[in-house]
Amino acid sequence: MVSFIGGESVSPEVDVEDATELSGVWSVVVLNDPVNLMSYVTMVLKRVIGMSQSEAETHMMEVHELGRSVVWTGEREKAEAYLYQLQEWHLTAILEKNEPSA
Repeated sequence: MVSFIGGESVSPEVDVEDATELSGVWSVVVLNDPVNLMSYVTMVLKRVIGMSQSEAETHMMEVHELGRSVVWTGEREKAEAYLYQLQEWHLTAILEKNEPSA
């Protein structure tokens, strides 16, 4: 929105940090739950993320033993798509923003 003050146009200040808040690298994290079988989690990771059998089993065991596994990392839009699909398959999954290393 542009305002006019004394015949001059004045644009509101834009916080650049807000504009880039959604950019950057995001991780899709699958969390452990007491409902899904290990074989089911493996199958879903293969179908949704496109992992090989051994990759999917490795991530499934990480979820089982550590309570979580980062199954994909990249741009926010694709991360949200994967998150939605994993949740549609009833896996507990979240997005996390990767903070740059200092």
